Amino acid sequence: MNSSKAASLIRSRAVVGAVYMVLAGITFALVNVATQRLAMTLAFPAASTAFWQYGFALVISLPLLRRLGLSAMRTRYPGRHVVRVALAALGVQAWITGLATVPIWQAIALVMTSPFFVIVGARLFLGETVGLHRWLATLTGFVGAMIILQPWSDTFSAAALLPVLSALLWGGSSLIMKDLTHHEAPETVTVWLLVLLTPINAGLALAEGFVLPSGAALWLLLAAGLLTALGQYLLTLAYNAADAAYVQPFDDLKLPLNVIAGWLVFGYAPSGYLWLGALLILSASLALMLKEARAGDAGA
Repeated sequence: MNSSKAASLIRSRAVVGAVYMVLAGITFALVNVATQRLAMTLAFPAASTAFWQYGFALVISLPLLRRLGLSAMRTRYPGRHVVRVALAALGVQAWITGLATVPIWQAIALVMTSPFFVIVGARLFLGETVGLHRWLATLTGFVGAMIILQPWSDTFSAAALLPVLSALLWGGSSLIMKDLTHHEAPETVTVWLLVLLTPINAGLALAEGFVLPSGAALWLLLAAGLLTALGQYLLTLAYNAADAAYVQPFDDLKLPLNVIAGWLVFGYAPSGYLWLGALLILSASLALMLKEARAGDAGA
């Protein structure tokens, strides 16, 4: 590959979208480590975890809100923002509840069913073209996840279905996000998420029994809030740069990232099948990125 082709590849919106999605995956892997320690080790309630995590994310984002001013909240689609955030909030509740009993790597493998919901939804509701290579990449990623998960084994439990519910809810939220990025700036989409999540999560926390954090829980929630604000913004940039059906399979890269995080922090030791599944996921994502980048160059 000569230098001009390499430079063109780097500037490709397909590559930009993929890079933002991978960075978001790294950020959320760190969030998951903090969340699982809160849920599994410290037994901090899921609803209160979600409230404080996104509440701190909102506080951390206040300098950005001040810089942008009220113009960042200006929108012609308030209803879409509300529905999108409600789906995201319910997805967070299901996810945190699942992390109380399901190891990170297993939960991530299950939540990787989300691309199916996103790709079908992108075709039905957004009118995006879903070519054969996109379907094959997503299917390959899903097969890799199933190899790792082994839902037919005796160790499979009903609690593991909570990440699947999260995948469905987050898939719907992602589709609405993609639609909004056609009309509004990424900053507006991110700000609406942070602002609306706090009151929604507050209601859920009060219903479950509100808990104030202290000690290690407080520091973990502060870290999770900072990383959540960063991750959500990166996610919005990814969907703004490329089609939802294209960037979503790169979310599969969160599997090896979370496996490494779970191994380093919690000592989880997935079966050897993990590496075969991870190889399928990584190969499918890389092949998809390169094909989309070449297609973008040809159409330029």
